[in-house]
Amino acid sequence: METLYHQTNKQIQEVQSLMGNLEKTDRQSVHLLENELQIRIDQIFNQLERLEILVSKEPPNRRQNAKLRVDQLKYDVQHLRTALQNFQHRRYTREAQDREREELLSRTFTTNDADTSIPIDETLQFNTNLHNAHRGMDDLLGSGSSILNGLRDQRSTLKGGDGLPGLASDVPLSGGPIRRCWTWLTCWGSPTP
Repeated sequence: METLYHQTNKQIQEVQSLMGNLEKTDRQSVHLLENELQIRIDQIFNQLERLEILVSKEPPNRRQNAKLRVDQLKYDVQHLRTALQNFQHRRYTREAQDREREELLSRTFTTNDADTSIPIDETLQFNTNLHNAHRGMDDLLGSGSSILNGLRDQRSTLKGGDGLPGLASDVPLSGGPIRRCWTWLTCWGSPTP
């Protein structure tokens, strides 16, 4: 186990030194170096799996220490893998930006065509619907206002002192039934049929 541990540790150090060369490598050979690093990291992971099996076979008094050492190697390799992925992501982003920049610089700009079409159909439809809703709300508020005014007029007619005498002159009834109606309306409201 010790031999495999030292080999794996040495390979991790080699990968770390190669990672330092990534930034200095030219664009054509950076892919080759990335592939080589990925292959080495995968080999290290395979060796770590073998080391885990060997750790389980260690005597109990040395097992805990061996497991800690293997876990530290795992952590180091995981860190290297993440660093490689971050470098690749930065490189892909940088290459995409370079391509876009070149595309913009190589594009020839011309004047606009005589016919300019602006896609405003959806905006126009939305604006029309908004105005229709606004008009509908105005109509609704207007009808509500007229209903309230009508109710106020009816209230003043029924509650007012001059409403009932005018009604009594129109209806051919004597004063007794009119007074009973007036008492009923003022005390309990309008009777239901």
